[in-house]
Amino acid sequence: MLSKKQQRLRRSRQTRIRIATQGVARLTVNRTNLHIYATVISGDGAHVIATASTAEAEVRKDLGAAGKGGNVTAAQIIGTRIAQKAKAAGVEKVAFDRAGFAYHGRVKALAEAAREAGLQF
Repeated sequence: MLSKKQQRLRRSRQTRIRIATQGVARLTVNRTNLHIYATVISGDGAHVIATASTAEAEVRKDLGAAGKGGNVTAAQIIGTRIAQKAKAAGVEKVAFDRAGFAYHGRVKALAEAAREAGLQF
């Protein structure tokens, strides 16, 4: 019997294989109960181009006194930030890698905010 994490990683494996054949930068999302993290990785998988997360001090100030990073509002902020950082680094097109997480809630909010900020997937 596979654990919950093993099931998620198994789901993510096929997506990563498909994205690798495209040779395009990928926007990877990782979510925990407290935070959400977004990373843009180069097409060859060798370099991290940009990162954004709710664990950053600057973002925590934007989230208010509670500093909660485990909600949709926080995910939207991170989606916008990662798009701005990626565009500043010269990346316009990415493949969205949800890392086995369901495209729902915070993951969906992050993706839509990144699209609205000008990132193409």
